[in-house]
Amino acid sequence: MDVVEFRPTPDQYAWTFGGVAPSHRIRPGTVLRLWTEDAFSGRLQRTTDMPSQVLDMTQVNPQTGPFHVEGAQPGDTLAIHIVDLTPARDWAASTTIPFFGALTHPYTLHEPLPERTWIYQLDRAAGTVRFESAALTLDLPLEPMLGTVGVAPPGREVRSSLVPDTFGGNMDTPEMKPGTTCYLGVNVEGALFSVGDGHYRQGEGESCGTAVEGAMDVTLIVELIKGGAPAWPRLEHDDHYAVVGSARPLEDAWRASQVGMVAWLGDLYGLDRLDAYQLLTQVALSPLANVCDTNYSALTKISKHLLPAADAHGGMHAHLRSLAKGLI
Repeated sequence: MDVVEFRPTPDQYAWTFGGVAPSHRIRPGTVLRLWTEDAFSGRLQRTTDMPSQVLDMTQVNPQTGPFHVEGAQPGDTLAIHIVDLTPARDWAASTTIPFFGALTHPYTLHEPLPERTWIYQLDRAAGTVRFESAALTLDLPLEPMLGTVGVAPPGREVRSSLVPDTFGGNMDTPEMKPGTTCYLGVNVEGALFSVGDGHYRQGEGESCGTAVEGAMDVTLIVELIKGGAPAWPRLEHDDHYAVVGSARPLEDAWRASQVGMVAWLGDLYGLDRLDAYQLLTQVALSPLANVCDTNYSALTKISKHLLPAADAHGGMHAHLRSLAKGLI
């Protein structure tokens, strides 16, 4: 099994999906041990650091990669299994940014919400991050996830690392956690995938637009499935199947995820569209990922315990999970 380690220097970050030369060429089955910078490029370190003063908004969500996967061609499926996510620092940052977030909007008469920065301290022994305010101090469970996992869009298209869409990208879903396999349709030769935007935890919806943003040590296994590219990103872990749809308005993001799950139920069980649609109506959960990014992201999620055992994507999740056990 090939193992590649990569800790990018600041000049090696990618800021887009597409339009960037690969940092590495890897073979299917490769284990990647990576370091990812936080969404703010490490520039928010104190509660006195304000986004308008220290952030360059063209340099947020730095990506580690992209990686060229040998043999990947348009129409194939890339399987990225998250083996481990370990905070790379003992602190993380969150903030409010004027006119950014789910509960503020530029097309109104009200003034922008004030900027404020929170620094969360990590307690590794307890597995918590600490929220602190004048009125309340609270230790919250550490739940690491990746905000961005994506491949290059079709053709010569270039998209910001702030954007989620059919290629994955800045989906900001708490389901992108250790033990999850993410399936993405390949759009260009080599797939050119990258990851970043580590969160030490995040609530569904990411209401104010920023999670507990922190640098992350990341271990992944990357595999290639010939053909079968899904229209929308698919996630699988031991307990659930999920599809991520991204669009605006929010109901279109939800519809995209629902249509994606109808297609996946058809692939899993040979159901025609109306039977899959009917089953979906009775068993689907609909958690939100983000309602603040350029596109919103919504999930359709189904418990595996409600369904017969199925061989999703050739049993790739079970295969990758087995390999992952030897790496932790």
